[in-house]
Amino acid sequence: MAEHTSSSITIEATPAEVMAVIADFDHYAEWTGEVKQAEVLEKDEQGRAAKVRLVLDAGAIKDDHTLGYTWPSDHEVSWSLVKSQMLRQLDGSYTLKPLAGGAQTEVTYQLTVDVKIPMLGMIKRKAEKVIIDRALSGLKARVESLTAS
Repeated sequence: MAEHTSSSITIEATPAEVMAVIADFDHYAEWTGEVKQAEVLEKDEQGRAAKVRLVLDAGAIKDDHTLGYTWPSDHEVSWSLVKSQMLRQLDGSYTLKPLAGGAQTEVTYQLTVDVKIPMLGMIKRKAEKVIIDRALSGLKARVESLTAS
């Protein structure tokens, strides 16, 4: 069974401002180091992405895959793998927690990756950690640059 990796960061913005950036797939390539291309294939009844095709280059993990997204609340989004060339599993989530009366947001990113090719667990965990750390720092920089202007 695959293990998951998670990490958190505090962003100087409201949860709504953070979620707006997370939900803006058209601009993912600008701030997520690993995502080179993102295309929304389907939307849910609220107009949010339900199925997204992503071209990923995370060093040891390169793939063109499709993820299914669910939006359980205004403070959470999760995804799971629909199809992939090299991944067996890619499940993740962003959970947002308001801090400082809502002026800040703690973002927790959880990720589980399993590849079809044999790869040491240690290397998979390192790849997950790199993906998470880059995504969180990129998200923070993107949100704070947008809210500062």
